[in-house]
Amino acid sequence: MSVRSKGLIALIIGMVLVICLAVPNMWPAAYPAAKSAKPMPVKLVLDWAPNTNHTGIYVALEKGYYAEEGLDVEILEPASVGSTEAVVGSEKADFGISMQEYVTSARLSGVPLVSIAAVIQHNTSGFASISDRGIRTPEDFEGKRYGGWGSPLEIAIVKGLMGSVGADVQEVEFVNIGIGDLLTFIQRDIDFVWIYYGWDGIEAELRGLDLNVVMLEDYKDAVPDWYTPVIITSEGLIKKDPDKVARFVRATARGYEFAIANPDEAAAILLKHAPELSHELVVASQRWLSKRYQDDAERWGEQKLEVWQEFADWMYEQGIVDSRLDAEAAFTNEFLP
Repeated sequence: MSVRSKGLIALIIGMVLVICLAVPNMWPAAYPAAKSAKPMPVKLVLDWAPNTNHTGIYVALEKGYYAEEGLDVEILEPASVGSTEAVVGSEKADFGISMQEYVTSARLSGVPLVSIAAVIQHNTSGFASISDRGIRTPEDFEGKRYGGWGSPLEIAIVKGLMGSVGADVQEVEFVNIGIGDLLTFIQRDIDFVWIYYGWDGIEAELRGLDLNVVMLEDYKDAVPDWYTPVIITSEGLIKKDPDKVARFVRATARGYEFAIANPDEAAAILLKHAPELSHELVVASQRWLSKRYQDDAERWGEQKLEVWQEFADWMYEQGIVDSRLDAEAAFTNEFLP
């Protein structure tokens, strides 16, 4: 190449640079200007202390999925059990972790909550007892002491299970034990308790306790399936800032999808943010739940109208709520990716 040709090329390059500097939009799309927008603050209130129900949220935080959506997410523990719904409903927090039965009761009380994703696709709870108590079916609840916290839902579920096998709920002694170590209670003077297998059941396995568990999934004709837990927001936020809701759900879904595919790494992330938890329990629980977050749904977080309607109708028929729920307004799949 001649000196003259090289000089001409240099002149052309120089002219292009001058034009690009003078007109910012002339820069190639491959080199976009750095984002200057400040991340949107987001408050998420849990339903309880951190556990493997929440892993996808911590994954999304740790992996930067929220940051990629322009969100600055703050994860908060509730002031007390059952307070999350009021905080989110009053828009003092953007999102929360709740349960279908709480959302149902809240909406019927005028609290404008909406469920935007099911964390776990099917109910994973059941009634547990030490195996030597001989409780294998709801019929065996007769003559036994049940330890709980005295909610109408507990009594209705025990009654429904027992009624399905012709047993009498009047033969059960209900004892209010509050909130504590359920596995310790059933080794003493309580015969059976209500547990979530993905946490308490796994912990029992690790402790070497031989449990019998009457799983609710085996008695759907007596007590309909329901979503627990769910992620909630307010009608107000959906109306005012649907983009914020969409960004949050999109990032959260990525977090749970990662936890499904990588349970051990996801467990490590949860432990990083909640080091007080048992390493052995978190890892074992995460492996168990990873198969159940999405389960048979087409995508993580999917909710079905019939699940909302059937359980709400059952709550009404049992006298737990005093009116029927508009189930279509109580949840949405609109924001799921």
